Amino acid sequence: MADIRYYDVILKPIVTEKSMNAMGEKKYTFMVHPEANKSQIKEAVEKMFEGTKVKSVNTMNMDGKNKRRGMVVGKTAKSKKAIVALTEDSKDIEIFEGL
Repeated sequence: MADIRYYDVILKPIVTEKSMNAMGEKKYTFMVHPEANKSQIKEAVEKMFEGTKVKSVNTMNMDGKNKRRGMVVGKTAKSKKAIVALTEDSKDIEIFEGL
């Protein structure tokens, strides 16, 4: 497995209607490195966003979608998504404020 640092774990936030509704329950959704495990994701969130305490991490692996361009058939890259639940006394994550 590759040597993954905490700043390489979280790739980008996922902003959808479903993830925005989950923010009321202090659950935030991120696209993460495919080889990152739950403890690495927890460490990355707590280090990158000051004052946050992670209660739980749920991950899901998503297969690439089938794509076709003319007669050429292929797949997009696999990805991994993580839903991070924060504790009640934790601060909110700043990048989601005002959305």
